[in-house]
Amino acid sequence: MNSIFNFLVILLILLNFRLISSSRLMPCIHVLVIQALILSGVAWMTHQGHMSLHLYFMLVVNVFLKAAVLPWMLTRVVQKNIISRELDPLVGYSPSLIIGVVLLGISVMISRPLSLSHTLIEDLFLPVSLFTLFSGLFMIIARKKAITQVLGYMVMENGIYTFGVAMAIHEPLIVELSVLLDVFVAVLIMGVAIFHISREFNHIDTDRLSVLRDL
Repeated sequence: MNSIFNFLVILLILLNFRLISSSRLMPCIHVLVIQALILSGVAWMTHQGHMSLHLYFMLVVNVFLKAAVLPWMLTRVVQKNIISRELDPLVGYSPSLIIGVVLLGISVMISRPLSLSHTLIEDLFLPVSLFTLFSGLFMIIARKKAITQVLGYMVMENGIYTFGVAMAIHEPLIVELSVLLDVFVAVLIMGVAIFHISREFNHIDTDRLSVLRDL
């Protein structure tokens, strides 16, 4: 079991580095799907042996929304706007990798005083959850295209989900459902907004929208 958790931790870290260093949008969406499946698997292994009905329901909702519905919505936005990559980010992709290493180190340092029970799940997934959250926040700040910022928002939610698993919350149903609902509504609204922005201005670069003036 320990080797499985170690493998999943390494995989989640690599996926975060992939997200912050990739200019291609569709591979980033695919990475989000993989993250959702991994996190659902981790939650199942964490509660294995005492899975209740509401936990099974939570896992199904998590997989359905984050591995199916939301990626499908984002894929449609990418296809409708005929964009495949972000070529001119605020922070380049090579510096992003270096910043990612720094964020990982910060996550490890922050997680040490937060550790409560010194269990395997907590010790491993607490820093990974913070790193995932920081990676999503970095994508929101360092990228120009609205679609990439939406991806960053979803990565942050994955970090929140991982943090819940790491802290071994016993009754996560209400919290997780509320977070998932917020993410679903936010991505839906953002998708509609991105579509209308692209139709009116022929681009979805948020930095270029700052030059708009009232006539």
